[in-house]
Amino acid sequence: MSQRVQIFDTTLRDGEQVPGSQLTTDEKVIVARQLEKLGVDVIEAGFPVSSPGDFRSVVEISKAVREPIICALSRAVTGDIDAAADALQYAKRGRIHTGIGSSDIHIQHKFNTTREKIIERAIAATKYAKSKVEDVEFYCEDAGRADLAFLAQLVEAVIGAGATVVNIPDTTGYCLPEEYGGKIKYIFENVSNIHKAIISIHCHNDLGLATANSLAGISQGARQVEVTLNGIGERAGNTSLEEVVMALKVHPEMGLETAINTKEIYPTSQLVSKMMRMPIQANKAIVGRNAFAHSSGIHQDGFLKHNLNYEIMNPQDVGVDKSDIVLTARSGRHALKHRLELLGFSYEKAAVDELYSRFLEVADIKKEVNDADLVALSKAFASV
Repeated sequence: MSQRVQIFDTTLRDGEQVPGSQLTTDEKVIVARQLEKLGVDVIEAGFPVSSPGDFRSVVEISKAVREPIICALSRAVTGDIDAAADALQYAKRGRIHTGIGSSDIHIQHKFNTTREKIIERAIAATKYAKSKVEDVEFYCEDAGRADLAFLAQLVEAVIGAGATVVNIPDTTGYCLPEEYGGKIKYIFENVSNIHKAIISIHCHNDLGLATANSLAGISQGARQVEVTLNGIGERAGNTSLEEVVMALKVHPEMGLETAINTKEIYPTSQLVSKMMRMPIQANKAIVGRNAFAHSSGIHQDGFLKHNLNYEIMNPQDVGVDKSDIVLTARSGRHALKHRLELLGFSYEKAAVDELYSRFLEVADIKKEVNDADLVALSKAFASV
């Protein structure tokens, strides 16, 4: 089995479905070019049948980006597939991503049909998409809540109809990691033609488990993971690209790798945040403002002695300049002395102890002490 995990980025499709975060075609092209620089394998560029703007965006991204596969979403509907194929006409490598619901909830309450009819529609859609492009991905929507035996039957049917990738989405973010990993394991053990397709995972974050579920799926043999920058997306969001990529990098014992240039993670994250008007929470893993910041005295002391005491990755590896020592009333003498020395001030232990008492008084008032405050504090101390 391949040890390479393909990164399928859906920032411009699923991510862009967040209310208030829509992009113009020109903006999407800018983001797509940065995604290419980041090294993603697949860019899901849009849902062409949904609007003229989305159709045009897929066309223009197909023209602008040459390395990644360009993917267009469709339902298992002939008109959708036609629109996707037309939008992909300029793509160097195009993929149609079609599919239908796989859970009994969707089958009964969304499609008002039967499992047998779902399989018929799935086969027909896959074959029709295959007549348009060579690379066809099929999504089994709401697979997270689907009956396992039926899900395996559906996966086998669409692979038999020509699907090159089969997506097993936890559409509602319902699954627990062990449960989701078990679904992927079951599919590998019960689909006879599984070797003819790549199994993909697409997890949502409704319970905050999207990354954990994705890693569970990868550990059971899935070799494509569908993600967004900063974890943006419907409701509570999608699996975060940066979290999955860095989890695999930090854990080489998993024996898995991606083609991502991790030094482009932070710049890409910032671009997406700015263009989509989606602020990044301060404590967001990998790319949040505090991801490499230390304010506790115990942590600062340990970090200054050796960064591995409190950091499991180098900030430079994800495109962040450096770690940050934030001075607050929780900071200790070691951090204060370190920052003063960076500013050109050197003191003996007794002087540091006295300065530290004054520093705490300022910190209690200001909450966070900056370099200008320290310079003023040092000058006042020297004049005494």
